[in-house]
Amino acid sequence: MRVAPTRFLVGVAFAAIAFPALSGSQPAQPSGHPAVAAPERVSALQGTVLEVLAAAPYTYLRIKVPQGEVWAAVPAAQVKVGSAVTVQVSVQMAKFESPSLKRTFDPLYLGTLGGAAVAAPAAAPAAMPAHGAQPMPAVGKVPKATGADAYTIAELYAKKDSLKGRKVAVRAKVLKVHEGIMGKTWIHLGDGSGQARTRDFDLTITAKGKGIAKVGDVVTAKGLLGVNRDLGSGYVYPVMIEDAALVR
Repeated sequence: MRVAPTRFLVGVAFAAIAFPALSGSQPAQPSGHPAVAAPERVSALQGTVLEVLAAAPYTYLRIKVPQGEVWAAVPAAQVKVGSAVTVQVSVQMAKFESPSLKRTFDPLYLGTLGGAAVAAPAAAPAAMPAHGAQPMPAVGKVPKATGADAYTIAELYAKKDSLKGRKVAVRAKVLKVHEGIMGKTWIHLGDGSGQARTRDFDLTITAKGKGIAKVGDVVTAKGLLGVNRDLGSGYVYPVMIEDAALVR
């Protein structure tokens, strides 16, 4: 979790999706830096970059704005300290926890970079990349799930219009796992079907909980098929299963 980009995921994720507050999390501000003082709801942030933290799929920016200093996250990009930036805000999140950085931002403004002063974006983020940006993985052939609702990933693409909103089951290998994004675990699956030419080899699913799958696992994902799911900020998925149930 096309993370986001962006306009963003989250519109990440990024996404125009609600991000639940994380109970028990305390905001972690760098020592010596003033507390966040930006207004609660803004459509854009303009200021000078004071600090840059790279943690795919995002680049975190501490920005000096008229109200004080704020933290924002944008799709992975090359930004230099001292740059003047504009962040078009997609969503504001309270107590956003970054597992990779092991810290909590409160609040965090998620959005996309604007302005000519910003360097060109870096490579596609590791989580939730634009669908067409992925190389076709070497998965091998994973046996198809059984039952009337069973399909290969390529079949989901081919039959997506007729399967929209219907229950489907896909048995595939876990290619990527990203936890704690928009309160969910995002998983990329491949079963060896599909082609690089038609870009129908990758299925993105979301599921609840952490530690539910790891790269290399073969799982069966069950749920309702979403078609042309636009999560905002440039993240568009031709097919995906949200809130999937995973069976080993």
